[in-house]
Amino acid sequence: MTELIPKPRSVVAGSGEVRLTARSQLCAGTATEGVGHWLRTVLRQATGLPLREGRELDDTEGDDIGLQLDSELGPEEYRLVSDWSGVLIEGGSAAGVFRGAQTLRQLLGPDAYRRAPLSRDRAWAVPHVTIEDAPRFRWRGLLLDVARHFMPKEGVLRYLDLMAAHKLNVLHFHLTDDQGWRVEIKKYPRLTEIGSWRSRTKFGHRASPLWDERPHGGFYTQDDIREIVAYAAERHITVVPEIDVPGHSQAAVAAYPELGNTDVIDTTALSVWDTWGINPNVLAPTDNTLRFYEGVFEEVLDLFPADAAAFSAFVHVGGDECPKEQWRRSPTAQARIKELGLADEDELQAWFIGHFDKWLSARGRRLIGWDEILEGGLAEGAAVSSWRGYAGGVAAARAGHDVVMCPEQQVYLDHRQDGGADEPVPIGYVRTLEDVYRFEPVPPELTPEEAAHVLGTQANVWTEVMEDHARVDYQAFPRLAAFAEVAWSRLPAPAERDFADFERRMGDHYARLDALGVAYRPPGGPRPWQKRPGVLGRPIDGPPPNR
Repeated sequence: MTELIPKPRSVVAGSGEVRLTARSQLCAGTATEGVGHWLRTVLRQATGLPLREGRELDDTEGDDIGLQLDSELGPEEYRLVSDWSGVLIEGGSAAGVFRGAQTLRQLLGPDAYRRAPLSRDRAWAVPHVTIEDAPRFRWRGLLLDVARHFMPKEGVLRYLDLMAAHKLNVLHFHLTDDQGWRVEIKKYPRLTEIGSWRSRTKFGHRASPLWDERPHGGFYTQDDIREIVAYAAERHITVVPEIDVPGHSQAAVAAYPELGNTDVIDTTALSVWDTWGINPNVLAPTDNTLRFYEGVFEEVLDLFPADAAAFSAFVHVGGDECPKEQWRRSPTAQARIKELGLADEDELQAWFIGHFDKWLSARGRRLIGWDEILEGGLAEGAAVSSWRGYAGGVAAARAGHDVVMCPEQQVYLDHRQDGGADEPVPIGYVRTLEDVYRFEPVPPELTPEEAAHVLGTQANVWTEVMEDHARVDYQAFPRLAAFAEVAWSRLPAPAERDFADFERRMGDHYARLDALGVAYRPPGGPRPWQKRPGVLGRPIDGPPPNR
């Protein structure tokens, strides 16, 4: 039996197999046609079999594949039965059927992930088995930071395929930061004309003396974004955009200097930031800034429409790492604090976030932000991405707010995977494959009622030291496979998890990653070309890096 990742809830093996042949059909029942089109496409590429479209599920023969809904199953729950009558995948929704189709692909073996058949003569077989499965968490996410190092559109589409293969369902798309603005906004063309390019880039940790002196940048046109969102939807993945306010905004201020604290610094002298860390240049809390970002969000809402998909109403506004020093020195900011009757700069940030919470709510959307939005009072209706450990998520859940758990100490995949000197640009904590596998998203101190506010969890890939997709692959895999199992499967308590079993199943999974062309970190350490000798990272025993 092929070893599956994530681990299903129930697997009952049979004694035979279903052989797919040139006469095999794929029959997609009502509301599963999209899944059928996807499955037929990928299997035709890998196997060379025509997989003709069948018309009636009842007419399928012993070498056919059927897809259909079952109203008694949960939304992403599925049942896969392979027996003498063929292969049948049933789901509570098209998303459930799609998750089952991913399992079928694993059952066919690693060559089912290739884009052309290795041989026209090989046999393709699905073992007789009954699999029943459903996710533990509704939000199973991956944050992809394309602001620090731009990932071309084709790379994003590739990562959506990798997410789908691991049953992840939310792409948190980090589109703006001090180092680059990556989404076209037609109302404000300088955001990409100026804000999407920096003149050079720090190579390694910000303490490194090394620089890449080449200009770096890029952005997604609005049609690119629409393509990404549609591609994700075909794979039952929701894309949640992040537009950072009021910190992490130097790229925007470089493009439109009036957005900055002009009464404190000369914002016209600012350029897109070329290094890493917490930037002191934040947005001014003015009406002009609010109107500007309302214009930005109007176009963002059009590009990322709210529909029937889970979490499609969410818009991430950042809200993290906003230094208050410029506001303390700014007469304009101090006048705003006095005008609003606020206690301090923390409450000013809460007012800023609260404004967009109300603005988004009035348009049927939901704000989500990093756990700093708790400071000064949490905006009504807001959800929290808890990154500074568990504390922010615990506080938010106890206050009745929804939470996505993504603590940096456990699931920041930019952090090093081993303490060895060969790790490329070693950043942050050592978090091994086993550490990620033993991550528990729900803090034990939450009551069942409070724990119900934990929507799920996500792994975060910040790309300061990841200059291309191969570096992203190295940091993400194989740990993303372990994270996917944590997010999907109902595992025992962390200390009781069978990591040896997971490692054994990874033996099969590495072959799938090879077929997909993923430049993962091998179990024995980096390959020679994956090392980055002489590039300074953060010392192993030092504190974690700031984003």
